Amino acid sequence: MSDQNRWLLPEGIEESLPDEAAWLEQHRRELLDMLSSWGYELVILPLIEYLESLLIGPSDDLDLQTFKLTDQLTGRMMGVRADMTPQVARIDAHMLKRDAPARFCYLGTVLRTRPGGRDLNRSPLQLGAELYGHTGVDSDVEVICLMLEALKLVGIENICLDLGHVGIFDELVELAGLREDQQRTLQALLQQRALPEYEQFLSGCSLAEEWQDILMALTDLSGDEGIIGHAKEVLGNTKGNAMEYIHYVETLSKQVTQRVAGVRLHFDFAALSGFRYHNGAVFAAYISGQGEQIARGGRYDMIGKVFGRSRPATGFSLDLKALAKIAPRSQPSRLGIFAPCDEDPGLHAVIERLRKRGERVICGLQGQHGGPQDMQCDRILQKENRQWQVRPIS
Repeated sequence: MSDQNRWLLPEGIEESLPDEAAWLEQHRRELLDMLSSWGYELVILPLIEYLESLLIGPSDDLDLQTFKLTDQLTGRMMGVRADMTPQVARIDAHMLKRDAPARFCYLGTVLRTRPGGRDLNRSPLQLGAELYGHTGVDSDVEVICLMLEALKLVGIENICLDLGHVGIFDELVELAGLREDQQRTLQALLQQRALPEYEQFLSGCSLAEEWQDILMALTDLSGDEGIIGHAKEVLGNTKGNAMEYIHYVETLSKQVTQRVAGVRLHFDFAALSGFRYHNGAVFAAYISGQGEQIARGGRYDMIGKVFGRSRPATGFSLDLKALAKIAPRSQPSRLGIFAPCDEDPGLHAVIERLRKRGERVICGLQGQHGGPQDMQCDRILQKENRQWQVRPIS
């Protein structure tokens, strides 16, 4: 890299300049306070862990997203966290070992090998909340309402909530008799919405015509509330728990709309969003007219099994950096008071008092370039009748 390009950052890695950093810090505090008011305890998680602690679940999706390196002390493989849920699962299962429901929240940077999201970012500032130790609608509803409250707090409106259940797809491909490798390929194509490729691959799986039709019909089972009845018709004669999962999502939607006014609902009974450790109801939030999700979550029961203790769990996460780019900025950055360069002890006593009151006071420097307004000040300290007074800049 030439000296002229030394300022460049790696693709998908970004920094936050003062205005954005101020927004992030303000809302970091507000969001963590709000999560605490709901009973969610803050945990601070390590940036790097041994690889086997980070890579959990039935798929390699987290593996592909994880940066890996060798620990120079032990020779063991370590990974930089690409997602925080495995770390919280370890705390719940191995460190705290509570029997009652446990609520955790976290905020920190994760690092991913591949870019994602609307900004193709590889270093999201991930905020999340997770509830362990309860299975059923109540905990899923709480987490969904919490996610919507978090979005509301940062000024996001006109939210569309997408609801689904990954158990429907998992159950249907199992009943259809597909091999595990076929299931994974079909899942990847459906998650990417590569429908022509999905249909072509399905036709080559040598399935009975009934299962061909059912698995193809799955691609059309998304829409507004009316799609629930259609899903029941299509899947009503299948064995297993597909109908139970549909009823679960329907119950979930009714309870959420009772608690949260103004949220629009969309249903996707082929939903496969998130990482593959999700194994129950899943949900995502969108802004009207935009296709990229701004928050997502779901159920991941028994995620702590790899750490020696199985507990049901549900949670959500969002990228606070991504929200900073789309949330309204209703208030400008806080403007300051400019203090001239002067060794008067009285001036410095006034500066100290102002700062203790929460004011932002910026001191001038001898021979500096630029004046008060260049340093985002709208007031100035001036000496009048031997007293330092705050005056607006004319």
